[in-house]
Amino acid sequence: MSRIEDVLIALRRVIRATDLHSKHLAKTTGLTAPQIMLLQAIRDKGRASIGELANDISLSQATVTTIMDRLEKRGLVYRQRSQADKRKVHAHLTETAHEVLKTAPLPLQEHFTREFQNLKEWEQSMIIASLQRVAEMMDAEDIDASPVLDVGTLDRMDTELDQQTP
Repeated sequence: MSRIEDVLIALRRVIRATDLHSKHLAKTTGLTAPQIMLLQAIRDKGRASIGELANDISLSQATVTTIMDRLEKRGLVYRQRSQADKRKVHAHLTETAHEVLKTAPLPLQEHFTREFQNLKEWEQSMIIASLQRVAEMMDAEDIDASPVLDVGTLDRMDTELDQQTP
């Protein structure tokens, strides 16, 4: 097998692992990885504004607002205007969301993060440089991406799940 085939197989495995994990999350929870990450951030933060949550999970405020809209429709979150600053809206979990999080599998990036942090610094640097170079070789270095291992666009996936959920 040639080196190029080795690279393409490794890339395909990463894409496939991401796809399979996304499908597993959707099947077991009916949620996407970004939705679970947002629920976890709300749980962990306690009381937080949409902007703070967006910053915590490295997604745009607009994306978080869209995800919040979908989670609110499903009865997993609710929003409440701040008493101290009427410009701020805080997100809160419902009891249903707490129950979902108790049994939800971890998003793939959390497992990856643990494994990556166990590597030596030089190994981390090599992986980062290699992946950045691969993205460049695929003309993907300018594509906007968040640190969420999930397939497709966040909005498309959320819309598809909304259509599947009663």
